[in-house]
Amino acid sequence: MSQTVDRALSILPLLAEGPADLGQVADRLGVHKSTALRLLRTLHEHGLVYRQSDQRYRLGARLFALAQEAMEHLDVREIAHPHLVRLGGSCGHTVHLAVYEDGEVLYIDKVDSRYPVRMYSRIGKPVAITVAAVAKLLLADLPEAQRRAVAEALDYPLYTARSTPNAAAFLRELATVRDQGWATDLGGHEESINCVAAPVRGADGRVVAAMSVSAPNVVVTADELLALLPLVRRTADAISGEYSGRTPVTTPDRDTV
Repeated sequence: MSQTVDRALSILPLLAEGPADLGQVADRLGVHKSTALRLLRTLHEHGLVYRQSDQRYRLGARLFALAQEAMEHLDVREIAHPHLVRLGGSCGHTVHLAVYEDGEVLYIDKVDSRYPVRMYSRIGKPVAITVAAVAKLLLADLPEAQRRAVAEALDYPLYTARSTPNAAAFLRELATVRDQGWATDLGGHEESINCVAAPVRGADGRVVAAMSVSAPNVVVTADELLALLPLVRRTADAISGEYSGRTPVTTPDRDTV
C-alpha cells in the first residue's frame, strides 16, 4: 500500500474516536500539518470526512452511507456456505443456517449429514420456533420488550416431554441463551434429535443468523454432540468475522473437540 493511501486511511479510525483538529491529526500520523491538511481535504472532497464549524474534523456522512449500502448487499448465506460445508465435512452431521424474518425462523442453508439417517428439514421451511436452538439464539437477541411480546404471542405445542411449555419458561431459556451465547435443543422437537447452535453476528454485534449442528442419538449421544460446541462456535465466529469485515477470511479448526 502506498504511504499516502496508508496515511489517509489511518485518519478514519482516528476520527471514529471523535472529532479532531488538524494538529491532532498531524500528531497522530507523525506528519507536518500541511501533509495532514492535504489528506483531510481529499477525504473531505469524497465525503468521507466533514469539517465542522469549530474547525475540527469528523467522519463524513458518505462513509456511513457506503457502509450501510455495503451491509444491505451482503448475503450472509453466500458468506457462510463454505464454512458450513467445511464444518459438515469435519463432523459429518447436518448443518443448518437460519434467520428471523417476519415473525418466523427460516432455514436458508443446509449441509446434509454423511450418515444414512438424515434430517427432514429443508431450506425455506420455518423451524419449530419454541424449541429450535437456532430460534432461541435469534429471539434471545431481540430487545427485551420485543422478545417478551414475541414469546407471549407464541403457541407452545408439546412436541415431546422436553418441549418448552409456556412463555414464562421460554423467556427464562432465552435469558440463559443470551447470557451464554449458544443454544441447544436436546430432544425438544423430536426425542431422537439433538442440536447445538451458535450465533452469527454483524458489525454492530447483533445476531444476523444462527447456525447449528444436528444429529440423531442413534448416531451420536447428546453429550458427544455437545462436545462439538467449541467447533461450532469457532465456525460461527469465522462467519461473523468475514460477514462483518472485522477479520480476514480464515478456515476454522478441523480438529475434533
